[in-house]
Amino acid sequence: MKYQELASEILAGVGGRDNVKSLVHCATRLRFKLRESSRANAEALKKNPGVIMVVESGGQFQVVVGNHVGEVYKALSAQVGLGDDAPDTREENKKENLLSRFIDIVSGIFTPLLGVMAASGILKGFLALSLACGWLLESSGTFKLLFAASDALFYFFPIMLGYTAGKKFGGNVFITMAIGGALTHPLIMSAFEASQQPGVQPEYFLGIPITFINYSSSVIPIIFAAWLSCRLEPLFNRVIHSALRNFVTPLMCLVITVPLTFLLIGPAATWLSHLLANGYQAIYAFNPIIAGAFMGAMWQVCVIFGLHWGLIPLMINNMSVFGRDTLSPLLLPAVMGQVGATLGVMLRTRDAKLRVMAGSAFTAGIFGITEPAVYGVTLPNRRPFIIGCIGGALGGAVIGYFHTAVYSFGLVSIFTFAQIIPASGFDATVWGAIGGTLVAFLFSAIASYLFGIVPAVDQEVAVAPAENAPLNRRQLVTSPIAGDVIPLEQVEDATFASGLLGKGVAIVPHQGRVVAPVNGSVVSLFKTRHAIGIESDQGAELLIHVGIDTVKLDGLHFTAHIKEGDRVKQGDLLIEFDLEAIRAAGFDTTTPIIVSNSDDYVDVLSSGHSPVQEVAPLLTLLR
Repeated sequence: MKYQELASEILAGVGGRDNVKSLVHCATRLRFKLRESSRANAEALKKNPGVIMVVESGGQFQVVVGNHVGEVYKALSAQVGLGDDAPDTREENKKENLLSRFIDIVSGIFTPLLGVMAASGILKGFLALSLACGWLLESSGTFKLLFAASDALFYFFPIMLGYTAGKKFGGNVFITMAIGGALTHPLIMSAFEASQQPGVQPEYFLGIPITFINYSSSVIPIIFAAWLSCRLEPLFNRVIHSALRNFVTPLMCLVITVPLTFLLIGPAATWLSHLLANGYQAIYAFNPIIAGAFMGAMWQVCVIFGLHWGLIPLMINNMSVFGRDTLSPLLLPAVMGQVGATLGVMLRTRDAKLRVMAGSAFTAGIFGITEPAVYGVTLPNRRPFIIGCIGGALGGAVIGYFHTAVYSFGLVSIFTFAQIIPASGFDATVWGAIGGTLVAFLFSAIASYLFGIVPAVDQEVAVAPAENAPLNRRQLVTSPIAGDVIPLEQVEDATFASGLLGKGVAIVPHQGRVVAPVNGSVVSLFKTRHAIGIESDQGAELLIHVGIDTVKLDGLHFTAHIKEGDRVKQGDLLIEFDLEAIRAAGFDTTTPIIVSNSDDYVDVLSSGHSPVQEVAPLLTLLR
């Protein structure tokens, strides 16, 4: 399915444009904030072949679509002007509980930066690996340029967070960026370095002593400062004349917020950040093995409910306070445990559709994107997900025992191995991370291969039944359209051609009529009338999709003669369409006829006859 069509269906599934307050996306998910959750149809979205899973958590309606989330997001934005620039309605947010608001704020601030944070962290890791292996010298120009590229984001982190926090809090992002710039200004950095020398006299702002702190790479101070600026901004806009508002409001925000940040917000937020970091360190030091096992087992559960966002600032804060983070390595076995479980399912299953999905999810999981693996493979089959969590616990305990740390922030993936190398080079912490990850991956892969797939559920069989199978195990589907029959693989649409929606054939129509191919009920009729779903009395679920991308016609040239819920008999007229007008509009009229529940059948066989007439034999379904 093309991204535009999928975007339209998702938008309809969340209750339409007027039900959406805001939309952002992360690596695999569209994150909606809805005005009324009751208007969304989560069950219908879950059945959409382009949707992996729907999760409602943290005050967000999350639609997991996989690695092409960026393209779907662009299609949504292009269709209805929806995106992360949409205004955030503060009155409605007040109805949410504290946890939901916290998760929403954190995800909104950090999501836009995740990609470049991961890239910067990976580059830092490879530079550390190059130094440890002697491939580069720290004094070389090559190292200096690449290090600057890898370190720029983190050095100027307050400026970047000033932008995303300003957008999230609904203020002028350039004011909040200027506040972040003040925190990292060379004059302030020089004053901080001077303040570290013994005997240096303190400096004052209007008689109040200034506490200079190194805010480079800091997280919490700029977020609080941006929040304050965004609260002051509307107050000044209400009392300042419109002719002066454009420069007086920013002036007042800067004059008030910047000094207040250095005098109060910064020291208080820095104290809080150290408190959080030391609190985590105390828990970790109590028993790193238990901490590793717990995080290895529970991380993917947190990901499912979107609760993992609450830990992202803690990881970044650990890097800012200590220069290293021991939490991120504990998550590596959790990720690779699900990857291993996915591999085990892929190698064991005889379900062709599940094998293809597992192969794709396995590749994505290696690079840190586990949602396709979890929602598409391990969680639906239950056992592999549990096995992956157990593997994550075992591997996390090993890594906790060796006190492994990362020295640059990035998404947990195979590249994390380049980020765990300390300045002293390879040591036991590195080998512990490798060993713990291998334990999680191998245990999960082997256990899922042996025990992950329930034989009764693994529906594909090695040998197809004979042609003289009993009649009660065969079902005939007749042709709903007169035309030329072509294999599904020749359809100019990857989703249909790949068989992801199910097995079947396609017909190039000779006339603009669709009739019922079976006796049954109409279970779905697209509002654009270009596609219809029918369930036969014997349980076959059929999808008839007239044309490719014809959803864009918005019902033009289509006439429906039935409605959802109607009973139909084989040969009844369902839809009429203007064949020539659709072709003149530039659309391919090739019509796939899909058995949506193909996995319930041993095989779906084509009659092999072309051309075919209405109600002539088209498909034979074998149980």
